[in-house]
Amino acid sequence: MSAPAEVVAALPQYEIGTAIGQGGMGVVFAGVHRSLRRDVAIKQLPWDVLNHAVSSELFDREARVLASLDHPHIVPVYDYVRTGREHLLVMERLDGGTVHSRFQSGGVSAEQACAIALAMLAGLHAAHEAGVLHLDVKPKNLLFTTQGVMKVADFGIAKVISEGATLVTHGGEVLGTPAYIAPEQALGNALSPAADVYSAGTVLYELLSGKLPFDNTRGAISMMRQHMFTDPRPIDGVPAPLAAVVMRSLARELGSRYRDAETFAADLASAATAVYGPGWLERSRVPVRHLTPRVITALSTPVAAPAPAGDGPTRPVRRPAPDPTLSATRATFEPEAGRRPGPVLWFRLAAAAAAIVLVVLALLNPERQPHEPSLLAVDLMVVSSSPEVDLSKTFTLTGKGTPAQVSLGLTAGGIPLGSATATPKVEGGSYSADLRFPGLTRWIVGGAVTATVTADGVTETFTLLTRQHPLASALGAGSLILALFALAYLESGLRTIRNGHRWRGALVGGPVLGLLFGAAAWLCVSVLRVHEPAMLFGIGCSIAGAVATGFVVAAARAR
Repeated sequence: MSAPAEVVAALPQYEIGTAIGQGGMGVVFAGVHRSLRRDVAIKQLPWDVLNHAVSSELFDREARVLASLDHPHIVPVYDYVRTGREHLLVMERLDGGTVHSRFQSGGVSAEQACAIALAMLAGLHAAHEAGVLHLDVKPKNLLFTTQGVMKVADFGIAKVISEGATLVTHGGEVLGTPAYIAPEQALGNALSPAADVYSAGTVLYELLSGKLPFDNTRGAISMMRQHMFTDPRPIDGVPAPLAAVVMRSLARELGSRYRDAETFAADLASAATAVYGPGWLERSRVPVRHLTPRVITALSTPVAAPAPAGDGPTRPVRRPAPDPTLSATRATFEPEAGRRPGPVLWFRLAAAAAAIVLVVLALLNPERQPHEPSLLAVDLMVVSSSPEVDLSKTFTLTGKGTPAQVSLGLTAGGIPLGSATATPKVEGGSYSADLRFPGLTRWIVGGAVTATVTADGVTETFTLLTRQHPLASALGAGSLILALFALAYLESGLRTIRNGHRWRGALVGGPVLGLLFGAAAWLCVSVLRVHEPAMLFGIGCSIAGAVATGFVVAAARAR
């Protein structure tokens, strides 16, 4: 693939060759500076995302910061050109392959994996100190020079692109790479250096164990959900000191994870020295430069093994005792002892009371709604006995009168679900109508519903039961999924608050999610119990859900 004419015109001082890489972050072309004869890599950023004024200005600022980064383990940016719709980064060209290619060829030992991780963390720490997050740390973004020096590429690009596109897809790829993405990044929460720590920990996990911490056989969305809601599987075949460090870097909760790359690197250096002995870094033959004094000290200070010697699996770290660095980082987020215990307690009690009201109302929904006595019959079964029908087949409705047309509508708590109309056969002051609902209706309706018959302007109602299993209908399964979705989204917002970040619109979004959950829970319980949904009970459950979540959010904010 040759460079577009716009790229060639924007960089006249470079000889631009063919594309050497392509992905969600743009296309990379080989190039040579005409005067200096220096080999470079030219990245053409995705213009369809940066075509917005806000994204363009954001990346202009980010590019200036990227150009200022000077660290031996960060790919340097030589130039940045913005012309028309093009955004072009000119960077050092590294021809020594990637960590991914070396790993796939089986050329990374355990000592080399730890050394690569130290180099990666050194570059990340330098960038974080300059206020730059990477947000797409993965083996393919870890490049080697021909001398074997590992450098981190693509700093800050994912951050800017995610401002102008959805996190999930851009050009068919996932921003943040699902296999390595941090939980808070997948959830769309506020980000910090801890997000890069998580991704770096995932890379180290893979290099040491040969596999990812989550099942990667079920697609990108499944992988992201695992990062959001599941603890990583314990790392096998890795000595306990190293395993403990790796699993701590992968903690889902920010309070349990390393907050910065330097702390992670220091513990990793110490654990590796305990496992492989002094001088392991030199023996790995992976150049690691510009380590901070804290990490250099840790290299000569091996930690004691936190578990008996052996290579058995180490459990995921849950809540480790906080070190001074973590304590200092959390100081602004954690409440002082004894601070505002009263309101939090009362908020929680009120939320619990509202939740109990929701459950009680959902269970008290009557089995059948009151209907006026009727002479109607369905398949010769009087409607007062709540006839049961198969909505995928034709059934016969009979009644008194000589209507020209008969219609039957189905509702649940006032929600219309479907209708059928037929021209009846009239004989001796009575009629019979063969009714058949559209095929989709059988998958929508489940449990007990309200049937409304209209004939010559006269309306009669009765309870109709369906032979479809409740969970095989949209009413049953759909309401259950909706309730679970509301709970998951609410938990995501509450986790944001607990981690010390702001949940925008919490005072409105929380009650709305509660209202949605209350309505879905009422409908699901009614359908599964084959009770005819009553609108008043649905309204009561919705209000109770909104009140409960409102108090839950208030309690989280008060803490």
